[in-house]
Amino acid sequence: MADKTQADTAKPALKAQRNGRRNFNALHAQLLPLKVHPLPTLIPQNPISILYLAYTYVRQILYPPSSHPETPYYGYFSSETSSVHVTNRVGVRAFWEHGFFGKGSLSRSEPNWMNREKIRRGLIAGETSEEITRKRREERKVFKTERARKLREEIENKLKEETKLGKTSLEVTQNGAPAEEAMKSEETVEPPNAGAVLESAIAGDSEGVTQLINAQETPVDEEPDLAAAELEADEVEITNQEHLQLDLCEAFFLQYALGVLAVLSPTTQQPISTSQLFRLFSSHAAFPPTPSQQPPAPDNKFMLNYIAYHHFRSLGWIVRTGLKFSVDLLLYNRGPVFSHAEFAVVIIPAFSHPYWKKDGRSHVEAKGMSKQWHWLHMVNRVQSQVRKTLVLCFIEVPPPWTDEVADGYVKDVGAVMKKYKVREMILKRWVPNRSRD
Repeated sequence: MADKTQADTAKPALKAQRNGRRNFNALHAQLLPLKVHPLPTLIPQNPISILYLAYTYVRQILYPPSSHPETPYYGYFSSETSSVHVTNRVGVRAFWEHGFFGKGSLSRSEPNWMNREKIRRGLIAGETSEEITRKRREERKVFKTERARKLREEIENKLKEETKLGKTSLEVTQNGAPAEEAMKSEETVEPPNAGAVLESAIAGDSEGVTQLINAQETPVDEEPDLAAAELEADEVEITNQEHLQLDLCEAFFLQYALGVLAVLSPTTQQPISTSQLFRLFSSHAAFPPTPSQQPPAPDNKFMLNYIAYHHFRSLGWIVRTGLKFSVDLLLYNRGPVFSHAEFAVVIIPAFSHPYWKKDGRSHVEAKGMSKQWHWLHMVNRVQSQVRKTLVLCFIEVPPPWTDEVADGYVKDVGAVMKKYKVREMILKRWVPNRSRD
């Protein structure tokens, strides 16, 4: 029985190895870049398992193991891109493989520029995700072109049949002659330049023969022998020029919530504290950046985005940016390598507290933050076309938290986050043919 179980578990790995693809289930088994220390399995009919479970439980209480790496991963804040750059190879792989954090600066999603460069130089064999996507798009383009050609041929054949039956009249005259004769005459007529050259060649003019040969042959410049240069370039060690780019919400979640990232200042090369990082990210959340000396407002864009990001990450979703689909966030069940995103989230601040209602106008109307119905219809239609469910995430904005701010810095970020409330609402298009019941 045990041999059969081992054989069954080895089948996916062997299948992935034969196909030349990676085993994503094993590669992305962890949802966060943390080490998990689970208790052993309890088997009631086996007394030894009960003793081993009790021993492991007591040992973890007396000597709790660490879930974090020995040294935290470092990232550098970039004010030009308003993001955090991770250059350490171990940190790059840990953040991407365990939670799909960030994206490669020279890649579409996964940072695999080094593999693409090695494949291009012929050092290794295989295909990257970008190459697979490119080939799939080329095949789709060829398929659409072939389908359009067949449709055009069917239409032409149908018109020919109708012409033979006399249903349509396609006799068009051009200069008093039928269209077919005009087309034949056009085919036999040669360009004036080519005809003049041909006549001179027939007459025995050597210059005409030379001109005809030069017109038919395209001069090819002598290219230098690049084989030796390519071999020398392949022997040179390739330097990885790609880094992992984290957006503000991902970097703050990794430092504040998980504690596995330390963001360094680009000027002093020293770690930035959580309070300083919160104010720095709040000032760079919008463009142009606001002065960082002022304390962030409760309706700051970074604060609203991070509240929603932290909320869905704590529920176990893989959260990615949704800029491609005109939304704020995309929610994946396991990750982008396994399936497409199931939900598209739009963050909407809600000012229902009496503090925000002054002078008979709401805070949304005063700031011009209200949305029109055609905007919502447009976003919902886009999500229905890409087979995603639209989620409206309403974030209740509290009054200004002046008691949590000291010298322009937030003393306790957790206390500030507790003042916010999140409400979710799913919105779908109403189609009469599908929604009759």
